[in-house]
Amino acid sequence: MNEMKHAVFCANWQSEVPKNNWVNWKWFNGEDCAGALGSYQNNDVSEVEQDQASCDPSPDENVVDNNLMTIGFNKACVKNVFTVILVLIYLLLTTVAVFLAYQTISDFMEKLNHPVMSVSYKEVEKFAAPGIALYPGKAQLLSCMHHYHDNVPPLVALDRLKGRNCIKEEVIFHGPYSNQTQKQAIVVRGPTDVRNRELLFLQFSRNKTEEDFSAISYMIFAKFSDLLESSDKAAFMMDCERNYSMWTFSGGFRTWVKMSLVRTTGRGNESVEFRQESNVVKYIDKRPPQERASELFFAVFQWRDPFIQQVKDIVTANPWNTIAILCGVFMALFKAADFAKLSIKWMIKIRKRAKIRELNQIS
Repeated sequence: MNEMKHAVFCANWQSEVPKNNWVNWKWFNGEDCAGALGSYQNNDVSEVEQDQASCDPSPDENVVDNNLMTIGFNKACVKNVFTVILVLIYLLLTTVAVFLAYQTISDFMEKLNHPVMSVSYKEVEKFAAPGIALYPGKAQLLSCMHHYHDNVPPLVALDRLKGRNCIKEEVIFHGPYSNQTQKQAIVVRGPTDVRNRELLFLQFSRNKTEEDFSAISYMIFAKFSDLLESSDKAAFMMDCERNYSMWTFSGGFRTWVKMSLVRTTGRGNESVEFRQESNVVKYIDKRPPQERASELFFAVFQWRDPFIQQVKDIVTANPWNTIAILCGVFMALFKAADFAKLSIKWMIKIRKRAKIRELNQIS
């Protein structure tokens, strides 16, 4: 500090002293002022150099900054990769959800268009009397009797037949497929008491020289009372021929027909079908030779069992289950879309921050 004061004093004095007296002063003071000025200048230079050295970064500090930049870059890369993986996973889940929705709708439409048939059996005490329509042609009805407990009495001579105890109707109508064909049908009331094994026994006779084939056709429809209540019996018989099947029994045999009833309920309609099991026994003709010119036909109609088979179409497709699955699928889709959108925004935000950080480090 004294040296600095001394140097300042010398500098001021030199500026004030005339040049002609500078030599005397220099001789008087020697090199004191010069030494003081030189030492002061050297001190100023050293202080400036120290300040510059303190401002310049050291090599160790540069290494630390590079390591920090590398660690930040690695973290940003890991976050970006993790975000991309999550987006891919949610895209995969979205694809699975779309496929599940499509499959659910396809299965629902398939089950709706192809219902499953359900079969059940209903036991009854008595059946509604069916109508048995016989087409004898030129054959003659000899006997029509109701019997019980599977008891068919032995045959008797034609002249001793007891007659008929059945209810019958004769109907003449045109065929449903050809108006030129006229038909004659004998419609009889079928058995009803299935518990007592009621049966209907029919016997016909026809000259066998008049026909090429010895057979009589017949048809069974749902209710005999429908024919009695119909105002147009011919039209009723035409409709029955369109909707029911035709069967035959041959001459020279006893045909035992066991019936069963099937009711089918579909989409807004109901149909009735008769299924049959028949067995045939040959008739041993014991008549005198002069009476054998006519052929005999025998038919027995009986219920097989006291059960009505009911067939229903059941749609197994449940709309509530389908709606619940679709709601879950669409919720998953919306959640996946929201997450993907937020993930993309987050990734863009991270990239912007990384760019700003790099620019700041460069500046």
